[in-house]
Amino acid sequence: MNRLAPTIARGIARVTESALGPYQSAVLRIGLATTWLLFLLREYPHRQEMYGPDAPWSWGLAQRLVASNHAFTVLMWSDGQMWFEIVYALAVLSSALLLVGWRTRAVSVLFMIGVLSLQNRSVFVGDGGDNVLHLMAIYLVFTRCGRVWSLDARRDGLAREAHARGERTGPDRTGPALWAGLGVVLAVATCAGRIDGGVLGGWLTVLWGLWAVQALWWTAGRVARTAQPRVLLDVVADLVHNAALMIIMAEACLIYATAGWYKIQGSRWQDGTAVYYPLHLESFSPWPALSDLLSAHGTIVMLVTYGTVAVQVAFPFTLFNRRVKNVLLVAMMTEHVVIAVVLGLPFFSLAMIAADTVFLPTSFLRRLGGRVARARDRLFPGRGRTVPGPREPEPGVPEEAGHTHVGFTA
Repeated sequence: MNRLAPTIARGIARVTESALGPYQSAVLRIGLATTWLLFLLREYPHRQEMYGPDAPWSWGLAQRLVASNHAFTVLMWSDGQMWFEIVYALAVLSSALLLVGWRTRAVSVLFMIGVLSLQNRSVFVGDGGDNVLHLMAIYLVFTRCGRVWSLDARRDGLAREAHARGERTGPDRTGPALWAGLGVVLAVATCAGRIDGGVLGGWLTVLWGLWAVQALWWTAGRVARTAQPRVLLDVVADLVHNAALMIIMAEACLIYATAGWYKIQGSRWQDGTAVYYPLHLESFSPWPALSDLLSAHGTIVMLVTYGTVAVQVAFPFTLFNRRVKNVLLVAMMTEHVVIAVVLGLPFFSLAMIAADTVFLPTSFLRRLGGRVARARDRLFPGRGRTVPGPREPEPGVPEEAGHTHVGFTA
């Protein structure tokens, strides 16, 4: 027991004193925002049929369903065409801002509202990728996903450099203004009774709670005379972030494990022919010649069928063996790329790949980020400097799964 005490103490210190996986949470943010942004842009010509007031799943039917299941969607606040266009435009804008990491804490909440509002408006539109995006958008709110590879990180880095040179920087006015504006909108919606309280206040409590935490964080940083309040909030932020990151990892493992075990129970997966059938469905054959070429080889169909089940069932058990985990991670991402091309499901594949990125090694992400930065500098010389991100060791899986905070900076 005495030998374990130092290890336990170090583990507790890591969880409370640092935000795990800054690179993993950043690439998850970028992946989810890119997936949703591309989906919204591609479906822009069809937005009326999917989510508009005159969609086949009518506004009245959606209102009755939302009233029974208490799902959150701001599209139920009005059945007007103008309101729908505003919500859709804000969903596109929040996705773009989250992608570049501008005011990540506030924008991640707006991103979540956009995802939930559109998906809960028409629940029969979408696939498994939409379910993943739905869940991950909620979890992302509780992570400090803008610590690296974001405009927030760049702004903070430049401020630290200026402070080190003894230069004074002016107060941040954009963050408080954004926080105050969102507070006014939330207050108006609350007074109008647009947000369903539900059990224990429901979404009304969640949204006001997020807004209040933002206010508390800003106040502690600007008004408190000592550093203790900010340090305490930072510890709580680390704990919330690390818990959210662990939930994201568990959710990804649960998705693969349940998918694999349910496949095992299917007769077509047992006899090795399951992959053959979707290749001959018109809805999943954007390239008929390619589908026919793959399905014509029985051995390939059998290997892909059994390989899919084996990888999905085995993946959660490989997390504590880095090399095996990385091999299966590459295999699963490759599988999703093939699904995107052969079956015509690009956004499902992008959502799953984004969820998989929380397991990528930190060293790989750093090298990838360095190469992207060098390529950017070659294409756009003189457009600014890269601000270095936080450094962290890599002793095991928790390291690779991330270092994050839940600091609420606007």
